[in-house]
Amino acid sequence: MNNEIEEPGHGGSLAAWVTVGIIILAFSIGTFFFFLDVAIMVWLSAGLALLGVGVGYYLRKAGYGVGGQHSKH
Repeated sequence: MNNEIEEPGHGGSLAAWVTVGIIILAFSIGTFFFFLDVAIMVWLSAGLALLGVGVGYYLRKAGYGVGGQHSKH
């Protein structure tokens, strides 16, 4: 009996890592400037988080997502 479950491979791609890295950086910057009460930088960091999503989407379309042509999986 083979009970092996195939791993879907989520999170193991360059697109995923870059996206998460940019979003974590954006939230860290936003939190810091929220503490300092600098509203414009908080909003700019929110924009950076959205940019991170766009970068991830672009990298996935370019073949760096799970199962992409440049992916190891």
